[in-house]
Order: sequence, then C-alpha cells, then structure tokens
Amino acid sequence: MDTIDIKVSKREETGKKASKRLRKEGLVPCVMYGGEDVLHFSAPELAFKKLIYTPKVFLVNLDVDGKPHKAVLKDLNFHPLTDHIIHLDFLEIFENKPVNISVPVHIIGDSVGIKAGGKLRLKRRTLRIRALPKDLPDYLEVDITPLDIGQSIKIKDLQFDNIEILDPDRAMVVGVVSSRIARTAEEIAEEEAAEAEAAEAAAAAEGETSESAESANTEKKEE
Repeated sequence: MDTIDIKVSKREETGKKASKRLRKEGLVPCVMYGGEDVLHFSAPELAFKKLIYTPKVFLVNLDVDGKPHKAVLKDLNFHPLTDHIIHLDFLEIFENKPVNISVPVHIIGDSVGIKAGGKLRLKRRTLRIRALPKDLPDYLEVDITPLDIGQSIKIKDLQFDNIEILDPDRAMVVGVVSSRIARTAEEIAEEEAAEAEAAEAAAAAEGETSESAESANTEKKEE
C-alpha cells in the first residue's frame, strides 16, 4: 500500500473554542487513537488534500512534532456549506497488529456476458478487510472474465493471500444482468438479506475498536 508523509503539530488545548480558533487559522483539528494514549494534533488543511481527495487508500506517516507514528484515516467531517475539512480521525497502526480497513475494488477482464449484451452491476466499490499493515493492498482485483448473463461474484468466491474479507459471504460484489429481464423477487430478497447481514457485520467490526475510540468520540462532540 502506498504511503504519504504528513507533518502535524500536537495540540494541548481541546474543546469547541480551541478547535474553532484552529479552523479560523486554516488548521484542521485531528485525533488519533489506537495507541497507549489518544493523541490530539492539527495541521493546515492543505496538508491533507492528497490524502482526502483521491480514491486511493494510504498508510500515513505522521510526523508529530518530530515523533513518527504510522496510521490510517478512519473518519472525516466536512463543513456542510463550505466543504472545508473540519475534523479527521486516525487509527494508529503497528506492524504486528492486524488492521480493519476498507479498500477499493478494481474490476478486470472482459465478461462473456457483457460481450453477449449483458450489463455490469457493481454492488460494492470497496471491501472491508483485515490484514497486517505489510499485507494491506492498494486495491483488490476482481476478474469478471468468466461471468455470463445472470451470474455474479460474491464474497465467498474471493480469496486473497494474507487478507481476511470482513463482508458477509453471501454479499454480491459484482454481477452481469440482462438488459431486457427485470430482477426476480428471489434475487431482490437475497440481496436485501445480504445487505442486512453486511450492516450487522460492519456494526460488529466497529465495536471492536469502540473502547479505544471513546476518548476520540468525546473530543468530536466537544468540537
């Protein structure tokens, strides 16, 4: 996975007023959790442009007043009117500890079904995975070459070295549908069930880090 270097400054003051002052100065208040302590810092909004405005996922080398930390971006907030970045959450990572993260799906191959007049139906543009930092990919390739009309690739059909996919096995990633035939009630019901299962799995996965994120969430409410 590609990396990006960002220099930031630790902030001692937290809370709504302090964060408001930072934003007036063109700085973005940030929080990093996952380590021994919750770390509060800030940096100019411009420093995060390459991290935010891209479909790629980066490992972030944070230089916090000269002290290095490795992290991944977990959450961000934009101003509803100006679209300026107003808050970022990071998760500190360690070489021997698996990371839960979402990575893009890249479709490759020429489907036989599409050649026959079918239409591609991409259900998941990202997949939630768990892996050690050294094994985190830039994206996951899904080959649709063998797919005919009416066929699909589900999570259970995918396998990648040293990577665990956290989305439910029944969830569809991509399929080829007829341009002339509507989906059946059975297909719709199956997809709805898979989506419900995916939502439950995502909630459970988020619960794994809820304890370490409690301080960060408190900070965000204050801001």
